[in-house]
Amino acid sequence: MTTLAGSHPSSPQVYKTPTGIAGLDELTLGGLPGGRPTLVCGAAGCGKTLFAVTFLVNGAVTYGEPGVFMSFEEREQDLEANVASLNYRLEELVAQKKLCIDHVYIERAEIEESGDYDLEGLFVRLGHAIDSIGAKRVVLDTLEALFAGLSDSRILRSELRRLFAWLKSKGVTAIITGERGEGQLTRYGIEEYVSDCVILLDNRVQDQISTRRLRVVKYRGSAHGTNEYPFLIDEHGISVLPITSAGLAHNVSRKVVSTGVPGIDDMLSAGGYFQGSSVLISGLAGTGKSTMAAAFVDAACTRGERCLFFAFEESPEQIIRNMSSVGIQLQQHVQSGLLHFEAARPSLYGFEMHLARMHRDIERFKPSAVIVDPISAFSGPSYEIHATLLRLADVCKSRGLTAIFTSLSAAADASSERERSVSSLMDTWISLADVEANGERNRVLYVIKARGMGHSKQLREYQLTSHGFKIIDAYIGPDGVLTGTARLAQEAREREDTARRQQAVELRRRELQRRHAATERQIEELRAQLALDEVETNMFIEQEENREAMLGATRAEMAAIRGKRK
Repeated sequence: MTTLAGSHPSSPQVYKTPTGIAGLDELTLGGLPGGRPTLVCGAAGCGKTLFAVTFLVNGAVTYGEPGVFMSFEEREQDLEANVASLNYRLEELVAQKKLCIDHVYIERAEIEESGDYDLEGLFVRLGHAIDSIGAKRVVLDTLEALFAGLSDSRILRSELRRLFAWLKSKGVTAIITGERGEGQLTRYGIEEYVSDCVILLDNRVQDQISTRRLRVVKYRGSAHGTNEYPFLIDEHGISVLPITSAGLAHNVSRKVVSTGVPGIDDMLSAGGYFQGSSVLISGLAGTGKSTMAAAFVDAACTRGERCLFFAFEESPEQIIRNMSSVGIQLQQHVQSGLLHFEAARPSLYGFEMHLARMHRDIERFKPSAVIVDPISAFSGPSYEIHATLLRLADVCKSRGLTAIFTSLSAAADASSERERSVSSLMDTWISLADVEANGERNRVLYVIKARGMGHSKQLREYQLTSHGFKIIDAYIGPDGVLTGTARLAQEAREREDTARRQQAVELRRRELQRRHAATERQIEELRAQLALDEVETNMFIEQEENREAMLGATRAEMAAIRGKRK
């Protein structure tokens, strides 16, 4: 099965055969050139034979294309044993007529140059193997063993050209392996010129750490990635990381996911992190960076999201045990399949190998969130660490994954050089710190940056309790933020002052009530006296009126008596 590589409408179409190797088909834009030979060269131990075997196995199993492996060095049983650790069952493929393995024995001591030399015998043998199973893919391993007894460079070059031309005429997609020469890609220096595609494998050792790299040197008729790419060989096979620089065309989401700590959600105006964002949690040792990351994992898994946790300092069992002490139960998420740990020492691989492994694990587990704890475990030049994190952040952003990175700060500087170098890659940066006062140390955090949303500028005290990560309400005193016992003492003093003020208010209120009651009593007494005075006055007026009436009547009676006398 072949695929057609996209190209400009006016340019010839290049048919490509997918290798099935993760990452390689992406950087070659579809695979190796179909029906044409590809040279895979490199020094001893860089993975040439395994690369070729993987190409054949994937073709037979995944794409239904039988293949022929012609070896000039390893016997069939040796080859089968060597690749069995990768779960490649070559004997089964041979029995199913999906694979043909042919070992051609060549011994230098038995070769003598006499007369003309050609590869007709090899062509007959290889042609029979191809026709016997209808092979579409062919591997020749290696050229040096095939031409080991030839010293005439003229004949060698001629036969190399014939070999490549013959493979093209058969219409098979071929991989020819070759050893790297001194100052050139191959030993003979001609293979790379007659090949349509050349892939260089390299295994470098720097600071006692080995890193495998792959580079597509040439690819006739097709665009391809031209940089060096780290590739990984482990129990899962070969995988290539086809990313060398961060792209900026990824989609963004407005969906918000909780930090796992309600108090921190309140400090971010959106109520959490944007999905697909990169978050840096930095701080001194013991400030709770891993705990804060675990709180996010717990919240994400509770929502039914998958999380991938890369641990570089603690084993998964240790992380699960430690987090249970603060009420975060991660074991249940591991058992449900929502949480997966990948733990390794930073010194086990180089930066690019770690990156290749993480890229492969992300592709296989397909999480919604990724935790890297901590990035400070990596030692080396800051520019290499920056480049590695840049590429990892790009991998996460291109897939819409929320990435949480923790970093250990230096005791002398809460913001280390490493953190400042990667801060531009992060969308949100939360710093955890210890504050020493009154003979004790207390934990505080603050949000340094949060792209796309407002955030609190306050320092907030927090505690790691048996119920999780707890944010304490901020208390701003005359000398700044108070934490720990200083905050408790100040709060106690304030409670005492408040109580005294409340008592003073109560006394004033009661005094006012007493005076009010006394005044009311005085008013009632005055009203009673007024009423009494009013009664007495009315009685006096009535008496006076009655007396006047009586006096008037007496005067009238006396006047009447006087008139009679006259």
